[in-house]
Amino acid sequence: MQFFSLFTTYRELLSELTWREIKQRYKQSILGYAWVILNPLIQMLVMAFVFSKILRVESLGVPYAVFLYVGLLPWNFFSGALAGATGSLVANAGLITKIYFPREVFVLSAILAKVVDLFLALSVLVVFLIYYHISLSWHIVWVVPIFGIQLIFTYGLSLFLAAANLLYRDIQYVLGLGLIVWMYLTPVIYPTEMFPDRYRWIFQINPMAVFINAYRQVILAAGEPNYMSLGIAAVVSTSVLMLGYWFFKKLEGVFADVV
Repeated sequence: MQFFSLFTTYRELLSELTWREIKQRYKQSILGYAWVILNPLIQMLVMAFVFSKILRVESLGVPYAVFLYVGLLPWNFFSGALAGATGSLVANAGLITKIYFPREVFVLSAILAKVVDLFLALSVLVVFLIYYHISLSWHIVWVVPIFGIQLIFTYGLSLFLAAANLLYRDIQYVLGLGLIVWMYLTPVIYPTEMFPDRYRWIFQINPMAVFINAYRQVILAAGEPNYMSLGIAAVVSTSVLMLGYWFFKKLEGVFADVV
């Protein structure tokens, strides 16, 4: 698999496409990159009011705003990266027909642009942790491998969807609906303890549920993640990457003919 060669052989192209994606998104915008912070912040404030003040969702001993934001950050990254990567080949149709290089560069650059957004949005979480006097433990280092596994899962699924969307443009619309359902089946706005016991098996087959629970465990609960669940998620993510890459490369030869 040529995944790591993209960062060496095509690092300049990858960097250029990533920054182009970021710049185009906020071109001719008054607030510019501030929207990266404002969007999740406003989303969190509205959802926090509805689910903590009106619906009274439990937050397991921490302020609901912080509980929610720790779930929203990885979910917004995942959904945004998936949506951007799915349309990346269509958006770069002109380059696909003119010059050859590994087409997965387009997919990866769309994801990396969302990684930049994620790091900027993290500043809000830092402010909330300080404001609510939530101390962190050494378990915070687990965020790195958890995010690494999530990134693998996101990239693998993005490869599959980007290739499929180039052939069938309905994929981008189906994805929008699918992400809405997926979010409500993931403990983003509620703790897993609120979900009926007979349906909790859904979380075991949902990698995003594993990731979000793991983030909350190491950041808010100052504990270790569930090793078995995280291990299964790592195996699933690796499998998704391998299948997504195989599917992408299998169709790559016809990309120029269908754009």
